[in-house]
Amino acid sequence: MKPRFFAAAALGAAVMLSGAASAQEITGAGASFPFPVYAKWAEAYKAATGVTVNYQSIGSGGGIRQIKARTVDFGATDAPLKADELDKSGLVQFPTVLGGVVPVVNIQGIEPGQIKLTGEVLADIYRGRIKKWSDPKIAELNGGLTLPDANITPVYRSDASGTTSIFTTYLSEASAQFKSELGANTTADWPVGQGGKGNEGVAATVKQVPNAIGYVEYAYAKQNKLPVTQLRNKDGQFVVPDAEAFAAAATNADWSAQPGFGISLTSQAGAKAWPITAPTFVLIPKEPKDAKRAAEVVKFFDWAFKNGGKLAADLDYVALPEKVASEVGAKAFTSVKM
Repeated sequence: MKPRFFAAAALGAAVMLSGAASAQEITGAGASFPFPVYAKWAEAYKAATGVTVNYQSIGSGGGIRQIKARTVDFGATDAPLKADELDKSGLVQFPTVLGGVVPVVNIQGIEPGQIKLTGEVLADIYRGRIKKWSDPKIAELNGGLTLPDANITPVYRSDASGTTSIFTTYLSEASAQFKSELGANTTADWPVGQGGKGNEGVAATVKQVPNAIGYVEYAYAKQNKLPVTQLRNKDGQFVVPDAEAFAAAATNADWSAQPGFGISLTSQAGAKAWPITAPTFVLIPKEPKDAKRAAEVVKFFDWAFKNGGKLAADLDYVALPEKVASEVGAKAFTSVKM
């Protein structure tokens, strides 16, 4: 991923993936979680077809609002909508890729994957119960690793965010106290720390604030060269985030369990599984205002399913299993009136 894409997103500007106006263009807005791969796909799609895809990285909440208002051709969210909301809003929902939400830190001398955490400890950090990196609960997990006697600054999303929904779902599964106090949602009443807008904003804040910890989609950790942590998974194994770990979490997923393929992949079993893995979703109107533009949206994502796997893998996303991509084509795409 070229840095200019991330810079554009950080400024909240539309990603213009075309140097000149094309005969046809489509617009989308929403989750920052898949922004790097949508940008890469759109760049390649423009070269292959001449069709421009403009995508605004504004957060899942903003994407849902815009597609409901029909001000964009497609919306994007990491927090899937329930069946009743899809029906009420007249929307079709489908997954596009899998990725991982990862804790990132800014601690002098700490390298990527060096520090170990658990869901319980992470929840206590974001509950404000663990306040220093020298806390005994962290030290117990990291024997032999010297951590500073410094205050921890938790960094969180300040906007309505599917990434926050994924993260708080995981923390709620790991900690009954977190579930009762904060719960799983796209926003939270965080008792400590400071906020950043979008994955871009969280990554930038962690990078600027010594002894901070934050949560971002994995591509943002790599782009910003932020050290990731290990996490203990459901099988009791400490794992580092990467594409293999994200794929392992999806091995036994039942995609038909929820309408609109809206399943959760947090806390999945498997020795290699990353515990905060998630699919990200696209929303399209069943009865679009402009059938030709809706057809272009379907063509774009159909092209991405067939041709974008390597581009996704280069950014450490995981392409949908072939069976799931086929089901999306058979169920979701055919539901859109074009």
